[in-house]
Amino acid sequence: MKIGFVGAGKVGFSLGKYFCQKGLAVAGFFSKNPKSAIEAAEFTGTEKFDTMKQIAEVSDVLFLTVPDGQVIPVWEQLKEYNLAGKIISHCSGALSSTVFSGSRKAGASCYSAHPFLAVSDKFYSYQDFQNALFTIEGSPEEMDKMCGLFLSCGNKVQKIRPEDKMRYHAAASVASNFMVTLAFEAQKILEQSGFSEKSAKEALSYLMRQNLDSIIQRGPAAALTGPIERGDAGTVKGHISVLAPKERLFYIPMARATLSLAKEKHPGRDYQELEELLK
Repeated sequence: MKIGFVGAGKVGFSLGKYFCQKGLAVAGFFSKNPKSAIEAAEFTGTEKFDTMKQIAEVSDVLFLTVPDGQVIPVWEQLKEYNLAGKIISHCSGALSSTVFSGSRKAGASCYSAHPFLAVSDKFYSYQDFQNALFTIEGSPEEMDKMCGLFLSCGNKVQKIRPEDKMRYHAAASVASNFMVTLAFEAQKILEQSGFSEKSAKEALSYLMRQNLDSIIQRGPAAALTGPIERGDAGTVKGHISVLAPKERLFYIPMARATLSLAKEKHPGRDYQELEELLK
């Protein structure tokens, strides 16, 4: 199967390079920005196409690696061409395959295929794809073929339902984006405590790596430590007293969520004082 890409951003670069490394037949790239398509083609050793129709004609599988807001407009243009027997997929984490209206009439099998990892750099993120889980949902007709594309690369695949796509993406955002935000907020608080930017980053890097390793090995509940897990309301009250109002806006909701996890870990422990404090 020949694979084509409409869109030459970080995901297109990364997935195209990854497929090429795995020996899959990548036809090349089309982009409304010709320079991006040329750059992606050079990076992957494939071709640059001048029109969407051209790449649609030569591709058996076509990935729409464009921003979420462009998926529907691109599809509306794409389905005017002959798509009989072709597989079309976007790579949005939030959108489902239901955005491909009229796919049956067009004769195409349509999917969403999303890598469960952060794609932050178009030249280097492909190196992380080997260990990535891909979530896939869409047409039942070619589901085995679509899953097989990633399974053949050695990736794990998780099928999900269209109606679960947004909740899935919310989970990914909490685990990925919010972790970055928490690190940023913790760094600012350390710097206000006398740490330099460098020493704050170093201290947090070790602490967060240690916690992440523990979560991976033992699970979140077993990895949980600290004053909330112990039921130490006095320390939590002290935290709240020294934090600025903006800092309390994220500390208190996170403390409530942490208290819920602590209760799961220690169902017999008395957390009433903490519950009252965090109301």
